[in-house]
Amino acid sequence: MKKKNYKDRAKMRQRMSIAAFALTIVFVILTLRLSYIMIVKRADYAARAEEQWTSEVKIDAIRGRILDRNGKELAVSANVYRVDFDLNSIRAYLSRGLKDLSKTEIEHMKSVGIPIPSGDDGLKTDDIAPVIAKALDLDVDKVKDKLETRLPSGAKAGSATLIRRIEKEQADKVKDLNISGVLVSPDTKRYYPNNNFLSHVLGSTNVDGKGLTGVELQYNSYLSGIPGMKIAELDKNNRDLPYTISQFTAPVNGKDVTLTIDENIQNFAEKAATQAYNDTKAKAVSILVMDPKTGEVLAMVNKPDFDPNNPRDGADKFDGANSDDKVQKMWRNRLVNDTFEPGSIFKVVTAITGLEENIVNKDSKFYCGGSLKVGGITPKCWRTQGHGAEVFPDIIQNSCNVGFMELGAMIGKEKLCEYINKFGFGKASGIDLPGEAKGIVKPVDKVSEADLATISFGQTNTVNSVQYMTAFNAIANGGTLIQPHVMKEITHEDENNVNIVDEAFKPKTTTVASTEKTAELRSYLERVITGGSGTGTFIEGYHIGGKTGTAQKVIDGRYQEGKYISSFVGMAPVDDPKITMMVTIDEPSNGAYYAAQVAVPPAKPLFTDIFNYLNNKFSDENMGQITRDVIIPEVRGMKVDDAKKALKDAKLDFNIDGDGESVVNLTPYPGYSVKEGSKINLYTSSDGTNNNNVVMPDVRGYSKEDANTLLKKLGIVPAFEGSGAVSEQDISQGEVITKGTTVKLTLSSDYKD
Repeated sequence: MKKKNYKDRAKMRQRMSIAAFALTIVFVILTLRLSYIMIVKRADYAARAEEQWTSEVKIDAIRGRILDRNGKELAVSANVYRVDFDLNSIRAYLSRGLKDLSKTEIEHMKSVGIPIPSGDDGLKTDDIAPVIAKALDLDVDKVKDKLETRLPSGAKAGSATLIRRIEKEQADKVKDLNISGVLVSPDTKRYYPNNNFLSHVLGSTNVDGKGLTGVELQYNSYLSGIPGMKIAELDKNNRDLPYTISQFTAPVNGKDVTLTIDENIQNFAEKAATQAYNDTKAKAVSILVMDPKTGEVLAMVNKPDFDPNNPRDGADKFDGANSDDKVQKMWRNRLVNDTFEPGSIFKVVTAITGLEENIVNKDSKFYCGGSLKVGGITPKCWRTQGHGAEVFPDIIQNSCNVGFMELGAMIGKEKLCEYINKFGFGKASGIDLPGEAKGIVKPVDKVSEADLATISFGQTNTVNSVQYMTAFNAIANGGTLIQPHVMKEITHEDENNVNIVDEAFKPKTTTVASTEKTAELRSYLERVITGGSGTGTFIEGYHIGGKTGTAQKVIDGRYQEGKYISSFVGMAPVDDPKITMMVTIDEPSNGAYYAAQVAVPPAKPLFTDIFNYLNNKFSDENMGQITRDVIIPEVRGMKVDDAKKALKDAKLDFNIDGDGESVVNLTPYPGYSVKEGSKINLYTSSDGTNNNNVVMPDVRGYSKEDANTLLKKLGIVPAFEGSGAVSEQDISQGEVITKGTTVKLTLSSDYKD
């Protein structure tokens, strides 16, 4: 017996040891598991728990407005509606049996097509999804999926958004259903009151109101604002706990973005671009108008364009591999996103390089025989018979390729490439719009003798339009390269409705040329308008400078026969430019393609509209006006009242000296050019000295008919030679001559660049 008891105790101890070990293992496993849950999975389980006992509702902020420089609304958030589901309330609504419904509720449910529950059984989502879908013209399955929304954890969700940005008519239909938990509330929709107006600058937004292109994308973070939030605690039945306070964070509405765009100037540019697009039957037309002193874009238009209210409509007119590709091409802002060989407008850069480095002056001599062999190639001038002997201002006026090839050789590739870099080519201009192309500039060590020749007159390198205009503005403003921009300032209103400026655009600036040399070049660019390829832009009384360029397009690395980009760039007035513009015609197909034929004509009415607008807008100020020059008419021998009327018609003021009945003399002399509003001294004294002196006016750029009319009124005899507009006169402007003097006027009409 003793032996048996001994064996039993040994077995018991063995079993106890095994049990203790097993319990230890279980304890360790449980400890590890608990540690894993409490430490590793803590955030996940906490989030799941929070999902179950809280309800979170996002409150969207109202998107800021986009305004023009004068406060005109270009993009606003219009009032519309949205439909959301309070799924807890909807579940409670569906769970009701017949005994829980009043007679009125039953009648209403019948009238809107909602089934009536039988006995204590409630309804299902299948019963209400069809009537909600019908009211909103939605797919039933989509509505059903939203009604049965679940959280990432798999638990039933407390809320869901069905649809946003619906009109009042649809919202009223949903309200009439009177389904508890189907919430109709105010919402906002992006609206562009002027439709296609400024579309490539403004851009568009997606269905959630986020910027996709243009300013909407560039300044999305300012426009969007900050969404608000409401967080409430729920009980086990997913009802708000009555003793808790919901956390509410009010949304912060988006800020307003004020652009540098002037709605009126944009209107003028839109009108000119549309007319040019129709007249030239071009692939595309683009117009850019800027303030050269600030870098501000006053107008930017591309045709064809699109309606940001329906940003995908019309894409079928564009080439593309698929619908998305076509839409992207329609949305492209060609003035910013596309590059091209500039052609002769680039001669402005070559010219300022030669002037700044004192390589040329007004007396430097050139000779054009129609072509020039250089580096194994023989580029031609547009005038194949050649321009003959020329001086430096002539090669600009004549847009002579041979002259500029010679100038390029005089400058040398190192110095020309230095100025190309200095004026910002080959790098982004920094304009605040998405997707700017940098262009391609050949590095100096890769530039051959032939490359130097072609670069000098605008081939080989590529530019984008904004980049080019940034350089052109530096010529206009006296030598400062200014970062171009479309944003003027970003603002918001405080709680007292006081407008607060959060940010104003401060462009980067760099000095790239001298005041003296840029002023000299501007005077030569005026000759392009008065006697060169830009005569179609000549407006009597205004001093405009400009340059034309016609460049054959490069496609897949080869120049394409019959495909051209024709451009005109201009500034006014040349002595102190306040406006610069660029007109680009891409692949004109109406039979003409030279810039003088297709890009110059739209510029004249655009300049005219802008001059009239600025002179009217700033009629009581000096700032912004572009004052017209007036030629003093001949009033000697007229009765005083008749002379007064003649001067008033010419928009001139006057002083009268003497008490005679007729005007016997005046200063300045007739023919002299003065600004509108200038005072003319009229002498009527009987002892005044009458004479036949007149001043030779500048009639370059005038048509034959207009020059003939003006000169005959002054008593000057014109003798015309050639056809077209007046390009030269053998008596200089301002020279005092006597009545009856004959002046020889040369007419030209064969400029094609």
